[in-house]
Amino acid sequence: MTISELEFYLVEIHCTESDDPVRSVLVRLTTDSGLEGWGEARCGWQAAELPGRRNALFPVLAGLSIFDIEELLMLQAVPDPALRSALEMACWDLIGRSAGEPLHHFLGGGYRQRIPLAVRLPGHHARRVAKVARELAEQGFHTQIVTAGGRMEEDLQRLSAVRQSVGDRAELRLDAAARYDPETARDLCAELEDVALQFVLDPIDTTKLHPVASLARQTNVPLAVWRSIRRPADVMATIRCGAVPFVLVDIGRVGGIVPARKCVAVAEAGGVSVLLGAEPSLGIATAAMLQLAAATPAFSGCNECAYHQLRDDVLTEPLEIVDGMMAVPQTPGLGVDVDRAKVERYQVS
Repeated sequence: MTISELEFYLVEIHCTESDDPVRSVLVRLTTDSGLEGWGEARCGWQAAELPGRRNALFPVLAGLSIFDIEELLMLQAVPDPALRSALEMACWDLIGRSAGEPLHHFLGGGYRQRIPLAVRLPGHHARRVAKVARELAEQGFHTQIVTAGGRMEEDLQRLSAVRQSVGDRAELRLDAAARYDPETARDLCAELEDVALQFVLDPIDTTKLHPVASLARQTNVPLAVWRSIRRPADVMATIRCGAVPFVLVDIGRVGGIVPARKCVAVAEAGGVSVLLGAEPSLGIATAAMLQLAAATPAFSGCNECAYHQLRDDVLTEPLEIVDGMMAVPQTPGLGVDVDRAKVERYQVS
């Protein structure tokens, strides 16, 4: 079963708590037997680029077997990890559909049927963030992420307001978003010594791990990295330098489900806790994340997901969220169907 057609769509949907829309490139692959599979990437492309990119890439993909995942991931014509992830996602969707099985059956089986979620709070005024945090806690979202703005006093006020609002009903993470220099990050962690946090994510404005490892030796606050993890070797480097006890793996950043599983294997071997990190998705990438988490015992914690913030998605049926957990789709492939009418409605021209 080989690839016979490739299409790109640039789609944008707004969120309920943010003025910034979620914009993704949707990838549609068609096989010689007429099956179609979908993937999603945050590529930063413009609509005018799509025809040229499609025409350049299609001759490389045409005739490639959908089962040759490793060959696809090694193609020099696809250097962008987000695009590689989307193409691999579409191939996995096709593999599942051709076999009539959900993707997690090919990744190890349905170890879990519901995935616990961590939700990111909007970066507004402390009072507004606290109100949203309380509402989300009441809906069952018991792991919440406060995003730093880069000003320590304001970030601490925001975090304090959220803690007072949710009490012990929610575990908190602080995403410093790589906005602090090493000295300020050290001061921030000193202020957080007595604050109950699961971890501080990406505390230093760097992609290098040694400054984070140095900070870890100067604080009792647990640290985590996400933005610097782009390949399994980065997980190994994290373990070797003793930088953090938590690593977040993002399918789009590492280039697909197969590379993500390799990252997990390295983390498990090194005794580091691993979670899924994810940028906002229009539904397709979220479904892929659910399939991966369902089959991977190591993803036992709450994995970040922003799906609940969307005003709409590109799926025929919405993904189910109950008590802060998302059900793993059980139908073939990624377990979701794309609504072509929605794709046309939200397409950026």
